[in-house]
Amino acid sequence: MSNRLAVSGGQPFNRQALRTWLASPRGKRLLAIEERELARVLPSLFGRHCLQIGNWGDGQLLASADMLHHAVLGTLVDSFGDAQAVIKPDALPILERGVDAVLLPHTLEFTPSPHNLLREVNRILSDRGRLMILGFNPWSLWGLRRVLGIGARAFPPGARFHGTGRLGDWLELLDFEVTELRRFGVGFPWTEARTAGEPFTITSLATPLAEGYLIIAKKRVVPMSLVTRLPRAQIKPMVGRALGGVAATPASAPDLNTPAE
Repeated sequence: MSNRLAVSGGQPFNRQALRTWLASPRGKRLLAIEERELARVLPSLFGRHCLQIGNWGDGQLLASADMLHHAVLGTLVDSFGDAQAVIKPDALPILERGVDAVLLPHTLEFTPSPHNLLREVNRILSDRGRLMILGFNPWSLWGLRRVLGIGARAFPPGARFHGTGRLGDWLELLDFEVTELRRFGVGFPWTEARTAGEPFTITSLATPLAEGYLIIAKKRVVPMSLVTRLPRAQIKPMVGRALGGVAATPASAPDLNTPAE
């Protein structure tokens, strides 16, 4: 079996290219930032099962999670022991509502059908479960190099970048609510990680050009209320309600047969 996984755009992606790039200075810097961002988020999540889909990070991205069970499902055949199983992203072998948190570290960019993967994640996430997405910004310099046709040196080869706006639309269709959006840069322009909506500063001008982002979303669950049998409406008198429930007695009409005095 080939150690390649066809990605969107028809270009193969292999494990060796990933390991080579992650061992570079820029790759190490990116991984360090992503691990720090996840270490800020994961301890606050509740549940028993936390799942990573994708081979990014050699299985260390979930190290700071306080949940009982952690698992990594790889999408590459040659996973080198950093994944418990190798799966197809659009057909997850997980029970419905069986996971409390899911991490997609750059998985959507190498998936032929990102919509199907998000639908599968929606299926396996428990009510009020959390979804974390790490991605590359298509409006960064990395994305610009692809547009200009000089992406031979850019990483990742064959990846398809998705903007945060498009991902937000996809998540909204699946009844997810985006609770946080963080952007961070690892090259030029170098920017500190910032959350969308923070007060404006001079350095925030370069934030839209940052290479990476982290999206955190939760499932929106409409609470169900049992519909009980409504009591029958009580019939209330229309006359005499203003008099405390006692109907007014009409005055007796004069007898026309009685002669007037």
